[in-house]
Amino acid sequence: MKRIITAGVSLLALSAIGLSVVPALGQDADEAFKHFTAERVFDIEYASDPQISPDGRTIVYVRRSMDRQTDTDRGDLWTLDVATGAHRPMIVGGASKGSPRWSPDGTRLLYSTSTDDRPDLRIHYMDSGNSVSLGQFYEGPGSTSWSPDGKTIAFTMFVPGSTPAFAKPIATPKGATWSEPVRVFDDMTFRFDGAGYLREGATHTFTISADGGSPRQITSGDVDFSGPAWLGNDRLLVVGNMADDREMDPIESEIYAVRLDDLSISPLTQRDGPDGNPTVSPDGSKIAYLGYDDRLRAYQQSELYIMDVDGRNSRRLAADLDRSFGRLAWGSDSETLYAQFENAGVIDVASVDTRTDRVRTLLTGIGGTSIGRPYASGSFSASKTETPTFAYTAGFTDRPAEVAVQRATAKPRILTELNADILPYLDMAPIEEFKVTSSVDGREIEAWVALPPGFKADGSYPLILEIHGGPQTMYGPFYSSEIQRFAAEGYVTVYVNPRGSTGYGDDFVQQIDKAYPGDDYQDLMDVVDDLVERRYADSERLFITGGSGGGILTAWAVGKTNRFAAAASVKPVINWMTMALAADIGQFVRRHWIRADPWTDPGAYLDFSPIMLVENVTTPTLLMVGEADFRTPAWEAEQFYTALKMNGVDTALIRIPGSPHYIASRPSRLIAKTDNIMGWFAKYDVKKKEDSETGD
Repeated sequence: MKRIITAGVSLLALSAIGLSVVPALGQDADEAFKHFTAERVFDIEYASDPQISPDGRTIVYVRRSMDRQTDTDRGDLWTLDVATGAHRPMIVGGASKGSPRWSPDGTRLLYSTSTDDRPDLRIHYMDSGNSVSLGQFYEGPGSTSWSPDGKTIAFTMFVPGSTPAFAKPIATPKGATWSEPVRVFDDMTFRFDGAGYLREGATHTFTISADGGSPRQITSGDVDFSGPAWLGNDRLLVVGNMADDREMDPIESEIYAVRLDDLSISPLTQRDGPDGNPTVSPDGSKIAYLGYDDRLRAYQQSELYIMDVDGRNSRRLAADLDRSFGRLAWGSDSETLYAQFENAGVIDVASVDTRTDRVRTLLTGIGGTSIGRPYASGSFSASKTETPTFAYTAGFTDRPAEVAVQRATAKPRILTELNADILPYLDMAPIEEFKVTSSVDGREIEAWVALPPGFKADGSYPLILEIHGGPQTMYGPFYSSEIQRFAAEGYVTVYVNPRGSTGYGDDFVQQIDKAYPGDDYQDLMDVVDDLVERRYADSERLFITGGSGGGILTAWAVGKTNRFAAAASVKPVINWMTMALAADIGQFVRRHWIRADPWTDPGAYLDFSPIMLVENVTTPTLLMVGEADFRTPAWEAEQFYTALKMNGVDTALIRIPGSPHYIASRPSRLIAKTDNIMGWFAKYDVKKKEDSETGD
């Protein structure tokens, strides 16, 4: 049974970059005016990180917009009055701002930004409207936390270390221009996606007076620490891995308590598996946290726990809720927890009674902060009042995230309309939710399809199957610039949560453990079959694309079937051996994903590598990757490209200069990605070629 999620307005027609895009069929002048051209990407705004004041009266959130001059997604801080909905700028202009956090008494707001091109932490005084820098920071401050008395702020910051060397370079003659000195690495992880080749050093915890001053370093050594959270006003909780073999166990972490008087540190958790997200109850008696016992799997759900502040009496909560937990917040009674979790395409928040273990869903529909593709992504915060008020990012199919507010069991209210000046005047693609029965084992597979303007189920439309990454993530009924642009150009566009996706329980996600790609491929084909059978698409005009995990499945699919007219594999893994030995998460792939050594069991890697299917490929296949991608490095796409060239298969390789794995991190890159994919598909669309030749 299909369900229409929304029908409203369109988004994004294209002017191609590099490859031409054929305009949507039958598009007249009025229709073209209603389309969202490539440049409209820069007009999109969305809300993120809404933080409600302790008294529940005011929300501060990050209003994100696309800066045309710098080609960046930047943030300003705006306020919302919960009672009246009054919407006002608070700290806007200049450098991007983020991570707003209220002081315990609600009189001040901490936020991060930069000043004179240097990283900065600043406090805004709500009564005067003045803002002041807390100190001088030589590196960018990370996550922050107010002490309960509001006098001190804890934060994380990178501390450079000594670079290893085996020889002392000779002195460069005065005025001479020599090559830069060699760089020596001796760590397992020496480069990381988005950060490039890593500097020697570690991330540590610091404190600084809320009145400003000099930061005091609290942790030290070669261990990276995250967090932090306050345990009273004299201790901090931090998360790290102090084991000697920490490089060989990349997911392991413990929660530690650090005394501020003597900086002594002691573990509160000690199991084999990651523990983190420590959240202290208002009365200071309990710590809620997330973690799991490591079973050496590619994905394991984060479970909810509670323990005493000395680490004793740890117990699991909400064990019957077969979902993975995320962000946590305590109720003012110190007995109720609010926990975020993924649930069948959407994000929900449940209340968990720590005394009775009763679980009750309070909020749903959180999402909308992933602009490029329709991933479920969003957050919430709760007031400190006896009856809490929640602020959260509300997701929609036809617009990005807005700020919503909800009190207890009352109906939610949407407080913003950030794109009301643009999107209501465009033809947004309606989204239909539908489910199919997998031909593999009868499992229910959830999917969504975006329909072009004027769609009729007459079997004439081209179809794009867009596959999510991860692969242990999930899509949902949320706005996506890429999906809307494909639909605006006349493509029926379907996106799916095949087996292995999160949000459907542990058994569902474990179906691809040591079997990826595998039966998830057939789930995707079943969805395509369903749409063809229902005459949503022309079986001769099928296209396939996806990024990261979706790129792997795209390359795998063209090795399994020739039903697609063309394919675009974006930032894929093509060879699990080179992925395990050269990517930034190689040890995780070896230890948790494949669970074998490539030099002793190459079959465990190659049996699931698309490179081994290349002799079957006849589908014209585009490869695309960022030149600074260290998650699925450029040589992965290049292997497939070269092999296809050797076999005489139509192919092209697109490298995106400066881009890490997250290609859509800049608006222009998102435009280039979608334009070139559609340009490639148009080249192999028989119907569009026929129309072009006849002049229709």
